Amino acid sequence: MTSQTAAGTTLAISAAAPATQDKAGFAALSFLVIGQVEKLGTFGTSFAKVEFQPMKGGKQKYKGSPDYGALSPTIALDSADAGQTLLQTSGDDESQKLYAFAVTYQDGAMRYFQGRTFGMPETADGADTMLTAAPAIEICTKPVKVPAPA
Repeated sequence: MTSQTAAGTTLAISAAAPATQDKAGFAALSFLVIGQVEKLGTFGTSFAKVEFQPMKGGKQKYKGSPDYGALSPTIALDSADAGQTLLQTSGDDESQKLYAFAVTYQDGAMRYFQGRTFGMPETADGADTMLTAAPAIEICTKPVKVPAPA
């Protein structure tokens, strides 16, 4: 594996659910690329730490429940962007519906998952700044990691 920059990374969304939680299930969906994404932020699985300290012996540490992470992208608002419109719809959706997401890296490696958007607050920071949004996307399924094509 070689190092790469984040340049060229894309974020896409689908309102459909995959038939299976694997590469084939997600690849069968139609995704809309979300335009004007400046950054995605950190995401990926982490585990709660469970500790027990017996009166005799060392502290015991275990992996607890998984948290699949969250995306906190920064997006320059574009009302004509279909991907942003669907992302806004997912944020306004009051149901517990899961939306499918795809992150594609520069080398073609992908990360698929389902999540819920817990809002998409907008920022108008000053005359010399872009109007931006900061969606809060909580990842609700284990991410499916697809390596770059050979």
